[in-house]
Amino acid sequence: MTALHAQPHPQAITPWCDLADRAEPEFRIQWASDPWMDRQAYALRRQVFCDEQALFVADDRDDIDRNEPTTRNLVALSCLAGQADELVGTVRIHRAAPGVWWGSRLAVQRDWRQHRRLGSSLIRLAVTSAHALGCEDFLAHVQAQNVPLFERLHWQVLETRLLHGHPHALMRADLAHYPPCATPYAGFVLTGGLPS
Repeated sequence: MTALHAQPHPQAITPWCDLADRAEPEFRIQWASDPWMDRQAYALRRQVFCDEQALFVADDRDDIDRNEPTTRNLVALSCLAGQADELVGTVRIHRAAPGVWWGSRLAVQRDWRQHRRLGSSLIRLAVTSAHALGCEDFLAHVQAQNVPLFERLHWQVLETRLLHGHPHALMRADLAHYPPCATPYAGFVLTGGLPS
């Protein structure tokens, strides 16, 4: 029998490389940089705020989306081999007045909501990127169930009110905990943090 036809014993075969049983998930948190990212961000917002929560009918887009030139969608993208694979979260920011920025429409896909850091990473980039653009006061109306998350991220409740029939807190970020990020289109990569 020639060497080409010899069948080695199965235990004699050594793997070329050892692969982990389960790869850590990887996400890119960034400003939307392509039209498909904006389209998917709007679709996710519609799914969360219209279909699931019924805060809006048919569409949640408003004058801030349509007419405010400083409005930016931020996105959380799951990555496969370093390339964006799926949009799994979004938040929008806009400048309401010189030095005053707002965050709104924080949404994460249902299957990814138990991920340990997606929402907080979107919040972090929202505030740090606005801070780099001269933000002196960053505000948000936060749904009551999300207030504890924001408080852990150094936000303070200013007042509570009903918006769209649901309890919200007007909150302010402590900018001392959010150094300016001057590269929001690059954003940052988040690894690990598997769903619990």
